[in-house]
Amino acid sequence: MNKLFELSIEDILNKQFHADLKGYNTLEVDEFLDLVIKDYQTFHVKMKETTETMRKYENTIEMLKETIRQYEENQPVNVTPQPTNVDILKRLSRLEAEVFKNR
Repeated sequence: MNKLFELSIEDILNKQFHADLKGYNTLEVDEFLDLVIKDYQTFHVKMKETTETMRKYENTIEMLKETIRQYEENQPVNVTPQPTNVDILKRLSRLEAEVFKNR
């Protein structure tokens, strides 16, 4: 994965703060960083799952495009649909009506 973020899980985990008289409470900072690490790990797992899902969909799309391309290459350009039995019966009925109308 590209390095999109400044910090890794290890960077956050190994961060050391300097002690100062007016500094932050070390316990509070550690607890907060633990939450940050937990969230970062969850985010990392979710991103990995999403990336895998996206790759699967992209592969499926490419396969479908290839299938469509092969189908289109094998199909004649101007295909007239074959008449069904219903179409033939309708034509026959109209023809009979025209023929017997004049008698």
